[in-house]
Amino acid sequence: MTRLALHSRLLPGTEEAYEREHARVWPELITVMNAAGITDWSIWRSGRDLFHLVECDDYEAAVAQLRQDPTDQRWQQHMAQFVEGFADNGRPLNHVWTMTEQTD
Repeated sequence: MTRLALHSRLLPGTEEAYEREHARVWPELITVMNAAGITDWSIWRSGRDLFHLVECDDYEAAVAQLRQDPTDQRWQQHMAQFVEGFADNGRPLNHVWTMTEQTD
């Protein structure tokens, strides 16, 4: 299992609408994400900046599979009205430190 972090940015003025859209994500989207090997996806917001924590088997394979899925394509098209885009074209953030990994 892999955990990785992503960063994206909202378009100005879309913060509340974006949160409303995520209050109840389409159940069929969750189904296709699970089928692609994504077991969990959390999002935090600070102003217009979004920070994602993704847990999956193989992120690159999951993204490739989702790009071909009509449900994910519809979701991405729908969310484009809120999201400016992913930083560094959706590449994961570099992991620097985890407290539990540094034990004596």
